[in-house]
Amino acid sequence: MLSTIPLVASNKARHVAIIMDGNNRWAKQRGLPGVAGHKAGVDSVRAVVETCAREGVEVLTLFAFSSENWRRPQDEVGALMRLFMIALKREVRKLDRNNIRLRIIGDRSAFSEPLQAMMAEAEAQTCGNTRMTLVVAANYGGQWDIAQSARKLAAEVAAGRLRPEEINEDRLQQHMALNDLPSPDLCIRTAGEQRISNFMIWQLAYSEFYFADCYWPDFKETQMLKALSEYSSRKRRFGQTDEQLDQRLAGHNPTSSKSSS
Repeated sequence: MLSTIPLVASNKARHVAIIMDGNNRWAKQRGLPGVAGHKAGVDSVRAVVETCAREGVEVLTLFAFSSENWRRPQDEVGALMRLFMIALKREVRKLDRNNIRLRIIGDRSAFSEPLQAMMAEAEAQTCGNTRMTLVVAANYGGQWDIAQSARKLAAEVAAGRLRPEEINEDRLQQHMALNDLPSPDLCIRTAGEQRISNFMIWQLAYSEFYFADCYWPDFKETQMLKALSEYSSRKRRFGQTDEQLDQRLAGHNPTSSKSSS
């Protein structure tokens, strides 16, 4: 059995992943430059982080900057980098005060040295926090994630520490981003789009999806609670029948009656 499949599915999402889409369209609708939409999106990030922490979500992963986003206009990319640095400076202390751990995944080599240093400092400052883990995917792509894992396994084979026939799903996952955390139970995408855009391709294999019509700057507490509520009403089968799932859930229910001697 793949380690991505839980023994028993819970109706409460442990890990929520969000593709934050629609900042540019939100700004265009208001006659504003694109960067204004990204700035407004920071308020939604804050609201969603607060809501998820309060609702007991263990991991929240936000798709902040994809490996494809470098193709955007240079002035927009530059503004995004500056906004990223400002957000790190302003928000990390708040995360630390609220016992929230920050982790950043993706290929950092393309970022400036000052930004890379800020990322490392922010992670170090919050590494001991336990209330929730906030993951920011920056210069991240699902294909990159799988490729870098395969590259590490290939190096082990070349060094004689691993035989090709020993490579399986579990070994590949061991080198993937967030391999020590539960895979996303729920993936949310805003702005009405219904695709994953190279986001966590491996990790989303068994996730539930929720598509919100509103742009990301308009996605706040109410919308987050609605998505969590929608998730809680779904039944996750993982290839099983309803009857099998019901039996497993009953067998793992700590309050279920047991025969007494």
